[in-house]
Amino acid sequence: MKYEDLKILDELKEKGSITEEEYQREKAKLLNENDNSSGYANKNPLYGLSENTYLMLMHLSQFAGVILPVAGFVVPIIMWVTNKDYNATVDSHGKNIINFMISYAIYAAILCITVIGIPLAIIVGLLYIIFVILASVKANNGEYWKYPFTFQFIK
Repeated sequence: MKYEDLKILDELKEKGSITEEEYQREKAKLLNENDNSSGYANKNPLYGLSENTYLMLMHLSQFAGVILPVAGFVVPIIMWVTNKDYNATVDSHGKNIINFMISYAIYAAILCITVIGIPLAIIVGLLYIIFVILASVKANNGEYWKYPFTFQFIK
């Protein structure tokens, strides 16, 4: 089964359907699968958490800024960067979170420039909290939920 998957992967690379980086990453995953001698199989990249729990915590970590101002931006990035190469789901959720944070920071900055925009900025802040909670619940249920009104800075 592993050799058939490698053959398909080689064909995708030859056709140009995947990049060299994607090819190498997927090849490493296939070769390390069920290989306990590699060391990778003994290492749990999600720190012993189930995937859904890790994703939920990654979304909720945006609230870390309440305790330490920059942490709400830094912690989700660290959680994403440390596991994006091991888990495609973590990678997609991480990109979604980063795009969400950047988009809403831009909205808030633009709205706070004007006096009229300040009440709207408060509404955007409340929406931010609601959307993070919704995304966290959906992630815990194994669903991917794209944050609304988000620009795709990282694809």
